[in-house]
Amino acid sequence: MTTGLYWFWALQFALGAITKYWPGETFFGPPYSMQFIEWGYPSWMRFVIGGLEGFAAILLVIPSRRARFLGATTLAFVLTGAVTTHIINHDGLSESWAAPTHLLIAGALALANWPADWRDLLRVAAPPAVGAPRPTE
Repeated sequence: MTTGLYWFWALQFALGAITKYWPGETFFGPPYSMQFIEWGYPSWMRFVIGGLEGFAAILLVIPSRRARFLGATTLAFVLTGAVTTHIINHDGLSESWAAPTHLLIAGALALANWPADWRDLLRVAAPPAVGAPRPTE
């Protein structure tokens, strides 16, 4: 079941990546070359975002916690920019509901796939007990 979820999620962003490269109108609306300019970015930025989305989609279908973590965090990075862009441009809810929704899901997937050996980085080392032998250097 979870593998199907990752494939579904990856296909959504693979489709999003393809539409960033598409030269004309998409079923999402006007061409992304025009939308990026309206949002205040250069038109070529759509290729960068599309590339990141495509890369993340590939990582999400690799059955490895590290790959899925990197894919989800890449999407969280891209989606943070999308949410910020919609806020700055005062886009209506009908235009901007997907970005924050996808950001929350990407964050949940990143946390769910946090590599186990990276968890130790977040732990604070406890001070040694009184009377315990000290490690030699």
